[in-house]
Amino acid sequence: MLKVFKAMKSVTFLILACSALFFSTSALALKTFQLSAQVAGLTASAASTALANRRAVYEAVARTKAKARLRRIVASIPIAGIAAAGYFERQDFLAWQADHPNGTFEEYSCEVTTLSAEVIDEVLQELPEAVRPSKDLVIAALPDCAQ
Repeated sequence: MLKVFKAMKSVTFLILACSALFFSTSALALKTFQLSAQVAGLTASAASTALANRRAVYEAVARTKAKARLRRIVASIPIAGIAAAGYFERQDFLAWQADHPNGTFEEYSCEVTTLSAEVIDEVLQELPEAVRPSKDLVIAALPDCAQ
């Protein structure tokens, strides 16, 4: 009888252990499926956000290029070009001044000069060789901004 009782105790323990393992495995499988679905949703969301951001950047760049193209066209007309260049420069200065309320025109000029010096090679290479001034001549025309 003692052997039967020990056997029943062992069988009961094995049944409880197997049941616990079955339910914990089932719960983990369910959680795995839930997390997989969540990852898939977040991946799709990230992809659509990246696409929207890429589109927004493309549109901003295209808009900036269009504005620059229009400025070049208007600036190529002799008298209207001089007035347009002055107008465009004034608008750029006012936009800069909105970010720098205490800034002066000299500070703006120095910042534009610094930025222009960084891209001068690229701009000069875009010009036809017949009308391309030398880099030294252009740099000499830029104002001196010792800081």
